[in-house]
Amino acid sequence: MQLDDIVAAVRAAHDSHTPLRIRGAGSKDFYGGLLAGDVLDVSGHRGIVAYEPTELYLTAKCGTPLADIEAALAEKNQMLAFEPPRFGGATLGGCIAAGLSGPRRQQAGAARDFVLGVRLVDGTGQVLDFGGQVMKNVAGYDVSRLLAGSLGTLGVLAEVTLKVLPKPVAEATRVFELDEHDAVARLNAWGGRPLPISASFWHDGRLWLRLSGAGAAVEAAQRALGGEVAVDAGKLWESVREQTHPAFASPVLWRLALPSTAPDAGLGTPAAVEWGGALRWYAGEQDAARGAAARLGGHAVLYRAPESLRCREGAFTALSPALLALHRRLKKAFDPKGLLNPGRLYAEF
Repeated sequence: MQLDDIVAAVRAAHDSHTPLRIRGAGSKDFYGGLLAGDVLDVSGHRGIVAYEPTELYLTAKCGTPLADIEAALAEKNQMLAFEPPRFGGATLGGCIAAGLSGPRRQQAGAARDFVLGVRLVDGTGQVLDFGGQVMKNVAGYDVSRLLAGSLGTLGVLAEVTLKVLPKPVAEATRVFELDEHDAVARLNAWGGRPLPISASFWHDGRLWLRLSGAGAAVEAAQRALGGEVAVDAGKLWESVREQTHPAFASPVLWRLALPSTAPDAGLGTPAAVEWGGALRWYAGEQDAARGAAARLGGHAVLYRAPESLRCREGAFTALSPALLALHRRLKKAFDPKGLLNPGRLYAEF
């Protein structure tokens, strides 16, 4: 598949008023609103366009599997530092459109922080370029990062340029026996110290802490923190990144983004806590999840649920009138007929 094929498909849909559902590998079909529209399969638009290890950037087409990108980076001892979940066969376009980040987000930042540039096919079939290949080219309105997490509602991410980083020289994982309250308190205390913490994960009375960086720094941090050496740490972090860990097994899963110092949300014991206490997962139906998150200064996402519950609750917290008006203006500018991934982000779109 070539870029011209994507352009032609979008233009034909625009002319015929046909809604389109943009799909790469379909690895995140569970996420967001209900799926609607004719499938625009972009998985054939794949391949690494440019990779400059010395300049720390990589450009690839939207259908390129993350596994292919990470294999190329590994040859140069580099990585996607935000550790996006692969969910089997995830593609670059879906990775950025969903905007999901893995356990290293605590240290490295979110997916959007690594987007340097994009080539976008908007809802009329026009090809637009935003950003560049290095940070100094990202000036003015940062549309490239705006597209991260937009779930394909503003256009087809035909190509994406990402910042990449070297892999850490050394890593170690320590494990501590702590309840949820003590784990969050400890994480916040450690967060105020110069420690090379790259990930944290609490589940069922145990807290895992990953340290990454220079060998001397990792060794010193281990001595200062104590705890026990984690067994099969690599497998643990892989299961957290891919959400194959038992903590994520529930068919209904809420994802609360909160200030790391937020107290107990009153929703029972979390299934898991990540990102230094700032990301808390709750299993099962939680009628009070959105109210609790708002009260604590954060927001809640119905991350995974049966269609009936997703339809009733909506995946994302309702927007305030001002934000809704802004979203509508953006949607009108990029997709004036509202044909791309309708309802995937908000029902109003």
